[in-house]
Amino acid sequence: MKFKSLLITAVMAGAVLLCILSFKTPLETANLKKAPLRPNIVIIMADDLDSRQLSCYGGKNLETKNIDALANEGMKFDEMICSEAMCVPTRASLFTGLYPMHHGSFQNHKPVYNKGLKSVCQYLGDQKYTVALTGKDHSTKPISVFPFQIIKGFESNCVAKTDDYELDDIRTFITRKNADPFCLFIMSINPHAPWTMGDPGEFDPAKVILPPHMVDTKDVRELYCKYLAEVRRLDNQVGDIRKLLKETGQEENTVFIFLGEQGPQFPGGKWTLWDNGQKSSMIVKWPGKVQPGSKTNALVQYEDITPTLIDIAGGKPIEGLDGRSFLSVLADKNKSHRSAAFGIHDNIPEGTPYPIRSVRDTHYKLLMNLSPDSPYYIKYMMNPANKGSYWNTWVEKAKTSAETKKLVDRITTRPALEFYDIQKDPYELNNLAADKSYSKLVKAYQVKLKDWMRQQGDDGATGDRVYQKEIKAAEQ
Repeated sequence: MKFKSLLITAVMAGAVLLCILSFKTPLETANLKKAPLRPNIVIIMADDLDSRQLSCYGGKNLETKNIDALANEGMKFDEMICSEAMCVPTRASLFTGLYPMHHGSFQNHKPVYNKGLKSVCQYLGDQKYTVALTGKDHSTKPISVFPFQIIKGFESNCVAKTDDYELDDIRTFITRKNADPFCLFIMSINPHAPWTMGDPGEFDPAKVILPPHMVDTKDVRELYCKYLAEVRRLDNQVGDIRKLLKETGQEENTVFIFLGEQGPQFPGGKWTLWDNGQKSSMIVKWPGKVQPGSKTNALVQYEDITPTLIDIAGGKPIEGLDGRSFLSVLADKNKSHRSAAFGIHDNIPEGTPYPIRSVRDTHYKLLMNLSPDSPYYIKYMMNPANKGSYWNTWVEKAKTSAETKKLVDRITTRPALEFYDIQKDPYELNNLAADKSYSKLVKAYQVKLKDWMRQQGDDGATGDRVYQKEIKAAEQ
């Protein structure tokens, strides 16, 4: 009997030892079951958005309740900068993590052409993510660089007069069973011109608050109401996507990112390096990881987004990228990211050559106009043959109004150097470049900008020309 008891005890002890050596403990097993899945990623991007119209960014013309709600549940970036205020270069930088001179798409509608180029598609694909896109399809060619899975749903033509969209195909994509995690880019065409969507009647032209650099006319006020109607449309789209994620049970395991792209297609916005063109918006919601209702002044550029997505997916940093991950900012471990943000503008094919370069931090900004003896011209807005153009009414009003002439000349005739205290002068109306008390600062920012240009292989003014050979090579 005693022997039998000893035998049973030994067997039990061995079983316990075997359990310890060969299997997880009950606590470890429970923790394993609760281990978080790698998050899905959904990025919704605007098109030509003046981010300062969003009410969570201080806008007074409308309440963007869905984007505001996202800001209340995530982190709002107050210093998000695009390096070139045009659709194609901004998106190429977003997808590649490279500045425009490095990915090759440094003029609007100019394709990337640098050999061996990779994008977020390959980088996240290496982490077993399915990378897809719906909507505006700028910077999705060549397919060898941008092999997105294209999903039906959002309008791809940014100048279409309708932006009808459906969510059925997006629903099917995000609810695939036993599938890899996904990164889905939802590229809206709002509020890109021709501003035919939404209800402009929601807004009273007489009460609209125009940016202070714009000439105040009846035509502009009515046109701005159409622009705001598409900002409303964009906000509704953000709400619809968020509702879909919640309905499908994807919300809690999804990093949701809103991006403003670049500024609006009004004089002094898109196609410039002033903040109305270059300054953007970004809001990141990540349940359990990002503090709700938080905001940051960390200086970030679009080139930093792909490195951050790689970091989120568990990948290692990619050597040679211009951007770097700001995951530590999202985790509230760092309050800063970049010491400086840079900008480039080459005007072809949107107008005559007019190269501009810029450098800024969160206090000051320097712009170098590399062909200051030439007039700045954009064919879409400033064609004198277009009798119905609001720009022509500005020019006509400038003949009798000194204030209007100053605003018009600011667009068309620029000095070689511009320097702004963007904290005191956020619309950059007071050029300090000739103020002797700022001369040392101006020189220091010039040195920093020229160093960056050399690092980028940027020849400056000679770069704003037609590149037939490179464009043909990229199309083959």
